[in-house]
Amino acid sequence: MPITIVRYTTRPEAAQTNADLISQVFAELAAQGRDDLRYAAFRLGDQEFLHLSLAQAQPSPLHGIAAFRRFREGVEQRCVEPPRSLSAVLVGQYRLPDLLR
Repeated sequence: MPITIVRYTTRPEAAQTNADLISQVFAELAAQGRDDLRYAAFRLGDQEFLHLSLAQAQPSPLHGIAAFRRFREGVEQRCVEPPRSLSAVLVGQYRLPDLLR
């Protein structure tokens, strides 16, 4: 399952809006009950965010989520450091929840 990591830094005044938009993505995912995607978002300090996505299909099913499209619409304007997407390969894990299974 391909792993994508995205990291970026928001403007101070946009950090909470960004977190709220991310919460809406999780609410929509929970309502849909998708099992073709593993997704987590982390807030690192006040303004930095990291997203971890494992999707069975490419492009990621996240792109079909309305709340995710709303999140992405203004992400560049909310950022001082734009999102950087990286592909990752799992080398190992210890007792992580179902996120990486």
